[in-house]
Amino acid sequence: MRRIGHILTVFAAIMGAVGVVLAAASAHGADVSRLASASSMLLFHATAVLGIVALADRGIVHATIGVAAAFGLVVAASLFAGDLTLRQYDGHGLFPMAAPAGGILLIASWLALAIAAAWPKGG
Repeated sequence: MRRIGHILTVFAAIMGAVGVVLAAASAHGADVSRLASASSMLLFHATAVLGIVALADRGIVHATIGVAAAFGLVVAASLFAGDLTLRQYDGHGLFPMAAPAGGILLIASWLALAIAAAWPKGG
């Protein structure tokens, strides 16, 4: 769990940094509402990933399921934010339905976290 926790922490830190950059860009540009949404998505979920790492490390959530949920949040928030950001700056998304796919994966990851909390032993 320790190595995976380090990896997830690095991802969360990168998500946080990019979230702050996007927040700054959304504060200083015209018609940049997509960037504000992308920023929020990254910042909120970066914090959640850090929380999951801490909970899994303490045995409060099932480690294996919790780690899967955390990686899901990283991928999903990145998909969602990446799609919105690319649409803002380049006029097209990552691929068709990238943001909705990210949203669905976010929902699934949060539900996986609920399962991890319901069965904290193991992993």
